[in-house]
Amino acid sequence: MSHPALPLIEHAIRQRVGNQFSIRDIAPVSGGCIHEAVVVTGHCERFFVKLGNAARLPMFEAEVDGLLALAAADGFRTPTPIACGADDAHAFLVLEHLTLRPLHSADEGARFADALVRLHRTRGAHFGWRRDNFIGSTPQRNTPADNWARFFVEHRLHPQFALARQHGFSGELQKQGERLFERVPALFLDYRPTESLLHGDLWHGNAAVLEDGTPAIFDPAVHYGDRESDLAMSELFGGFPGSFYAEYRKAWPMQDDYEKRKLLYSLYHILNHMNLFGRGYLREATRLATRLNEELGRRPA
Repeated sequence: MSHPALPLIEHAIRQRVGNQFSIRDIAPVSGGCIHEAVVVTGHCERFFVKLGNAARLPMFEAEVDGLLALAAADGFRTPTPIACGADDAHAFLVLEHLTLRPLHSADEGARFADALVRLHRTRGAHFGWRRDNFIGSTPQRNTPADNWARFFVEHRLHPQFALARQHGFSGELQKQGERLFERVPALFLDYRPTESLLHGDLWHGNAAVLEDGTPAIFDPAVHYGDRESDLAMSELFGGFPGSFYAEYRKAWPMQDDYEKRKLLYSLYHILNHMNLFGRGYLREATRLATRLNEELGRRPA
């Protein structure tokens, strides 16, 4: 396999590791749905490389920022960024190559939970982040704020519903969205989330362990926010062992009304999947928005 950006990538790696580096092999990696991914090999070095057109550079730069923030929290192993750049036609991100596998055992689930608790105990001064970034390939605004409910409505729900309207998803979904915007603060009347450092896109495809069982995460959408949103995303598509949830709740119990807020956080990701991948997610997005409005519309007896 060859790629027109290889000379650019080779030059960038040489600047980091030394002029002796030369690409001897390039192999495609399956599984990505946003970028092309390959593994490049030199004499004895291997690197994981993401490739895209030049317009993808801001996404790669945001990923570098997120990986460095996660690494600094010292809970998870993350791939070290090696190089990031672009020419007029191509953008690339070179990462340390890690040998990873899914977490399966009870011990691996518990270790992953311990690392996530450490990450979530890393506190910020405000909700949001120092820069905007991306959830998948969708821009994600992170303007700092002191009110989490308002932040979530303005910087998470509003943009996703607006994108949905642009894509032709109107009707009942938009009706439910309009009702929901005003009702979200009711989910936080008796719950004040702390400004936890979040992975932001914590589904099982972005979680793994090294060969020795060390927990690892990657492909972040970092920001400071409610830790429950990371847990909700981890539940949305499954794939985490039960020991992960048991250990996390043992170390840091969840509030009794987490199940209601889980619907809100799941809705955000389902809306994003709908905007990225199409109509197949419309029914679930409408169902979640409707159920949230029903829950929030009930008055205590």
